[in-house]
Order: sequence, then structure tokens, then C-alpha cells
Amino acid sequence: MERDMLNRDSLALFTPVERDLRLDFFRGIGLWMIFLDHIPHDVVSWLTLRNYGFSDAAEFFVFISGYLVGWIYSPIVRGGQFAAAMKRLWKRAAQMYVAHIMLFLIFTAQIARTARRFDNPMYENEFNVFNFLQHPDVLIQQAITLRYKPVNLDVLPLYITLVLAAPFMVWCLVRRPNLTLAGSVVLYVLSRLFDWNIASYPPGTTWYFNPFCWQLLFVFAAWCGHGEIAKYSKWVWSKTALTIAAAWLLFAFVIVMTWHSAFLESLIPKWMVKAIYPIDKTDLDMLRFTHFLALATVVTLFISPEWKPLKSKWLHPTILCGQHSLPIFCIGVLLSFSAHWILTQYTKGAWEQLAVSFAGVLIMVVIAWFLDRAAKVPDLFIRVTEGSQPAIEVGETIVEGAQVAAQ
Repeated sequence: MERDMLNRDSLALFTPVERDLRLDFFRGIGLWMIFLDHIPHDVVSWLTLRNYGFSDAAEFFVFISGYLVGWIYSPIVRGGQFAAAMKRLWKRAAQMYVAHIMLFLIFTAQIARTARRFDNPMYENEFNVFNFLQHPDVLIQQAITLRYKPVNLDVLPLYITLVLAAPFMVWCLVRRPNLTLAGSVVLYVLSRLFDWNIASYPPGTTWYFNPFCWQLLFVFAAWCGHGEIAKYSKWVWSKTALTIAAAWLLFAFVIVMTWHSAFLESLIPKWMVKAIYPIDKTDLDMLRFTHFLALATVVTLFISPEWKPLKSKWLHPTILCGQHSLPIFCIGVLLSFSAHWILTQYTKGAWEQLAVSFAGVLIMVVIAWFLDRAAKVPDLFIRVTEGSQPAIEVGETIVEGAQVAAQ
């Protein structure tokens, strides 16, 4: 019986995984929120999560990424295909690294050209590229090692680090899931106690997203994707837990509203202010972590994988963006600076902000649509056998003989 289980698990690498459209949908929403949040003083950014609670789109992405790692790769590793899982995950990390470097070069060139054309050094200082333009030889080396990052480019290095460590996380989850989660908690606590973080550039600075802390959300999500959360479902979605989650979301909403109202701020007791502040994003403050968990608990109660709107044409644009998250994220970063430049140089009116924000989201959707269409075009492979003419295979890879000729 044990051998049969291993044989079934070994087939997981070759078995298509049915997509959970909820993950694509929320990842698409997160991409739109990141784009809007990166436009300073944009009225449309009031629609994003960070204005109504402690967490924001960053938690969306880290959790979804970790959940997918646990969901997809746990059966593969359990089936004895650890090397295959590691190869696939590290290939993904390499893709993100290349995307980060390309985004870094285009982003800095975009800012430098804008600053020079409009003779406005504000862009260079605001987006942390002034030093790069002054000392490109030094900063390129720092950028390659992920130590130097302009503003808005902090999240990809975090993902790269987590995905590189993901094969070993999954290996531990398959064998001791609860002990692995406990180890993640210990690492989180120690990193906060001893200020562990990765050095950044210039000297004396550290990564904006501390991977020693953010790994907790990633590992917890992988633990859920591994299937452990289902064992506690009757408690997680019980009336008591849902009541606590709703109360916590309401509390977070009230606290965030005090940031915009002096009257509401005066109503908060001083002892509470000392207890909750600062709500640190770099080290993933527990207020942010628990707020996201409360939000996820409530949302998953009402939105199941079979939720009918997920297959409607109205949500399809959001899902498309979520299914092509890496290129759409990169495009969103570039578009957010373009939107900021337009609103800074020409006008900051509310209607103009609405138009620029809508145009940016529309461009992201159109690019996601083209990427989706391109992914559906069948690939051509050339089959070469000794003593015969090359044959073309459509839609599958069949390689015979000593070499494959690319034409």
C-alpha cells in the first residue's frame, strides 16, 4: 500500500493541476492595488486595501505564492521528485531575477530620461536613483547582488529569496509540517529580537522586506497549501473564529481611519497607541500578519473555488492579470512612474487622476490578454533522427537522435 501511495505521488509531477481561480483573481486585484499605491497622492488609491486595514497587497502576493508552492510541490516532493521540484522552483527564481534586473535597468533609464528632459532632480531623489546616476559602475554591481534597489523594486528580491528556499521548506513540510511551521515562528521571533536582516546599499541600510520575517507568512501559506489547514477547518471557520476575525477587521479599520482624522485620533487611549505603534512593514508586524489572516478567513468563507462570478466575463480581466503576475507586475511598476510623471508635470486634478489610473489598469489588462493568447499558440519542435529528414512536432516535445536543430 505504501508503495502504491508513492507511485501515485510520483505521478504528480506529470499531472495537470487544476487552477484555483480565486488565487488568480486576488493576485490580479493585488497587482492593480500595487500599481495604484505606487502613484503618489492618487485619489483612486483610496480603493486599495492599505487605506482600510493594517495589511496590503504585499501580504496578498507572499501568501498566494507560498500557498501555491505548498499545493503544487508537496505531492511532487512526497513522490520522491525533490530534485525535479528544486529544478523547477530555481528556474522560476532565475526568471524572477532576470526580470528584476531588466526592470531595474528600464526603470532607472525611465527616471533618468524624465529628470534630464524636464530638468527636475526631484525624480532622481524621490525614487532613490540619484546615487546610481552619479556612480553607475558601483551601483550596477550592488544591483546585481540585490543590495541596491530603487523605490518600488523591493518586493521581487524577497520573492527570489523565498522561492530559492522553497524546495527545502517543502521537503520539511512533507516530513514534519507542524514542526516546520514552528521553526518558521522561531526564526521570525529571533530575527525581530536580534534585528536580523540582509544588508543593503548604501552601507548601514537593510532590505525593506526582511526575508527572515516575511518567511513566516510564506511558510504558513505553504503549510496551508500542503493541506494542513483542512485539519482545523471546523475551528478556523467556526462562529467564534469568524466573530473574532470580523472584530479584528473592524478594529483595524478604526485605527487606520485615525490616520486621516485628528478627532478620531484623539479618541484612542495613549496606552493603546504605545502598544500598537509602530506597525512595522519591514519586519512584518503581527498586526499586519493577523489582519491578513482575519481577512483571508472571512473572504474564503464567502468565496469558494466554485464561486460562479469567477467564471464570468466581468472578472476575467482581473484573473488574466493574476495568471501573468510577473510581467504584469513589471509593467505596473513602469506605468506607475509614468502616471506619477504625468500628474506631476501637467495636472493633479481628480478627473485626470481617474483617467491616468484607469488607463494604466487597461494597459495591464490588454498586455495580460496578449500574453494569454501567446501562451495558447502551440509550440513547434523539430525532431531529428539519424538518417532521416527533420520532422516537426506541434504541441509536444519529442526528441530523438543526437541533436535537435533550431531553425
